[in-house]
Amino acid sequence: MSSSTVATTTVASRALSVRWYQLLAAVVCMMAISSPQYVWTLFTGPLTERLGVPLSQLQITFSLLIVLQTFFSPLQGFLVDRFGVRRLVAAGALATGASWVLAAQTTTLAGLYLTYGVLGGLGTGIVYIGTVGLMVRWFPDRRGLAVGAVAAGYGFGAMLTTLPISTRLDGAGLEATLTLFGVGIALVGMAAAMCLKMPPHELAERRSSATVQTTTAPETRPAQMLKNPVFWLMFVMFTMMSTSGLMVISQMSSFAADFGVAGVTVMGMAAVPLALTLDRVCNGVTRPLFGWISDRWGRENTMGLAFILEGLAMMVWLATSSNPVLFVLLSGIVFLGWGEIFSLFPATLTDTFGTRYATTNYGFLYMAQGIGSIIGGPAAALLYETSGSWMPVFSVAIGFDITTGLVALLLLKPMRQRWLSAARF
Repeated sequence: MSSSTVATTTVASRALSVRWYQLLAAVVCMMAISSPQYVWTLFTGPLTERLGVPLSQLQITFSLLIVLQTFFSPLQGFLVDRFGVRRLVAAGALATGASWVLAAQTTTLAGLYLTYGVLGGLGTGIVYIGTVGLMVRWFPDRRGLAVGAVAAGYGFGAMLTTLPISTRLDGAGLEATLTLFGVGIALVGMAAAMCLKMPPHELAERRSSATVQTTTAPETRPAQMLKNPVFWLMFVMFTMMSTSGLMVISQMSSFAADFGVAGVTVMGMAAVPLALTLDRVCNGVTRPLFGWISDRWGRENTMGLAFILEGLAMMVWLATSSNPVLFVLLSGIVFLGWGEIFSLFPATLTDTFGTRYATTNYGFLYMAQGIGSIIGGPAAALLYETSGSWMPVFSVAIGFDITTGLVALLLLKPMRQRWLSAARF
């Protein structure tokens, strides 16, 4: 064995021993910036009362948060690759916390758009893209599991804040709640970001026999990827799945009130905060769980199972919506079938187009989340206000779920196989 080969092996072995600490730091970063999206529904009531605006106008804030988080993600990914993950992620955490502190002071809808929506979206986007792009590099042999773990941090983080925020809203009011938790977001996120660093290049060469991904993906530049129909099929699929989940996240308090379960107590707790807490657990667990399954069973097979599961769970949820116990339990199953999109799609994209441009490439795919927020946020609220019923809104979400699961099996799988086979020659 040559000295260069020995040196490469040694570097990779050392990296393997420290990468779990990188994963932990990335998870904490994601937990810190998860609340702006996942507890938004708790603020809709107080904000509509404070600002005197209809729900459909208020929900534009939520869409701005997701659109700015996603539409600028290609640029954010490029900046992370260019200037380093540590500085950019720390800046993103600071911006996210500042968005809540500033939103606490605003008394206009435009001010809320600019603070909670625009500044919060830009901040959370930098953290999200930076940590996901970092993990696909640190874990080439366990990509689904690692991306699922950091994505779980984004789901689990709000689990820790949902009940405290709900309680403080009732006791201290909107302004004090946003200020306190905004400062906490900034401090925790910035501290964790200081631990992040890029892995050595030698680590990317390692593969595990346990993974089903045996074909080496070509290192595809963003401009080349954007010409590939596989990318655009994944983009449409991601948009459809984002829509269904974000509709539930942004509208739950509203449709729970219409279903007559919002004020009901379940197991000693109000139904909506309890459902949101259970959702955060399921939304967190599903990401590393299905990521791990996809490492062994295949990305598209796992997508088909999870996406169709969500569609079926949402059908039963709608049919039993007036039962508060089932409302809480089935909301968790819905998120068990939804949250894994944030591990399956980045892992599948990197499997297909390589690791060298992974952060920027995923930035382009992540823009689909922004489109989903528009359909699932204000567009869904407008459809409800126009029709006077949540049935059309749920029907669209259920149709998207089941269709995307079938597309993964029948279209995406053979298209990816042809692309990877052609890339070997």
